[in-house]
Amino acid sequence: MLSRLRRLTTPQDALIAAGAMAAGLMLLAAHGYSVWSGDWPPGRLRLVPLAGLCGAMLLRRTAPLTALAVSTPFNCLDVAFGPSLATAMIYGDALYAASLYGRPRRTAEWLLGATVAATAVVLVVAAVLARGLAPGVVAAALVGVVWVTPVLTAMLVREHRSRAEAERQRARQVARLAEMDRRAAVGAERARMARELHDVIANHLSAVALHSSAVLKVRDLDRENLDRAMTVIRENSVQGLAEMRRMIGLLREGGEEGPGPAEAPRLADLGRLVERTARPGLSARLRAGDGLPELPAPVELAAYRIVQESLTNALKHAGPGRAEVSVGYARGRVVIDVRSPLGDGAGLPGSGSGLIGMRERAAILGGEFAAGPDGGRWLVHAELPVDAGGAAGEEGTA
Repeated sequence: MLSRLRRLTTPQDALIAAGAMAAGLMLLAAHGYSVWSGDWPPGRLRLVPLAGLCGAMLLRRTAPLTALAVSTPFNCLDVAFGPSLATAMIYGDALYAASLYGRPRRTAEWLLGATVAATAVVLVVAAVLARGLAPGVVAAALVGVVWVTPVLTAMLVREHRSRAEAERQRARQVARLAEMDRRAAVGAERARMARELHDVIANHLSAVALHSSAVLKVRDLDRENLDRAMTVIRENSVQGLAEMRRMIGLLREGGEEGPGPAEAPRLADLGRLVERTARPGLSARLRAGDGLPELPAPVELAAYRIVQESLTNALKHAGPGRAEVSVGYARGRVVIDVRSPLGDGAGLPGSGSGLIGMRERAAILGGEFAAGPDGGRWLVHAELPVDAGGAAGEEGTA
């Protein structure tokens, strides 16, 4: 029984109905009503429309149109007895609830038309019965306050709630877009860090791994070759640590004061990079074109990293021979070509992330990248537009 009652009404509406009943009884006791003639009806009969209206209030939220349909006959009965203040206020609340909570949403517009039409009818009927326009206007004004005003108020409240909900939806949409932007920024930053970490570590560790493997495999290695291998291992270790310190210095925020991180590598350092790229059966040579202009930092760093990664791949996978590195400038672009002998598929393991990183670097700057077999050799070709440096500031800060 209690659960069925909870489905029919709400605790708030039950309290409102009880309060309306108590206030209505007090108004009836204070003779807050009018009569058409004599002392009829007896005061106890006025409890019928009051009780009916208060009972309908239990449905004002759960079934507002039903509540209005139930309230209307009782309100008409009260008007027949002689309008009372309590029932007029309660019926106004029924109109308000039906306009605010009723479905479909056009219910309020329909009720506004109906109440305006009813007010006009009251105006005409009262003017005819009283044989004067003034009484009709007064009656219509009173009826308009009781019937039209609650509907208009509900329409305003409903519009305000609709706008508030639209603003909440917009705020949620903005929050979702901001979260998507944040995730995209985090993803881009992670990709940039992955490229830098791969390029910084792979080249130096590959050289260390190759030369240390040679030292371990050749037991009777002479002192000169041993010193050469250990020199390469040391140089790559020191250079790798320096670049790692540079990256850590760039990533740290508000770190302790101390010596600044190492400078970002430049194309002028390619000679040293090519000299360190060597293993038994493989050497490297650099051909740098004349007239290279002053390059933006992002372009210069990307070009260096592409050459570095290409040589790392040559160390790991190329066959015997020589790797040829060519860097030039043509048509407003830095043109990079790295050719190395095709290998037999053996060598140090690799995941292919180096090619992905090189392609991403070129794409960020709006350049071109291609890699694959070419005439019995492996060719890495990249073209980086010089004027694209400002479009990829993240490369310059990496």
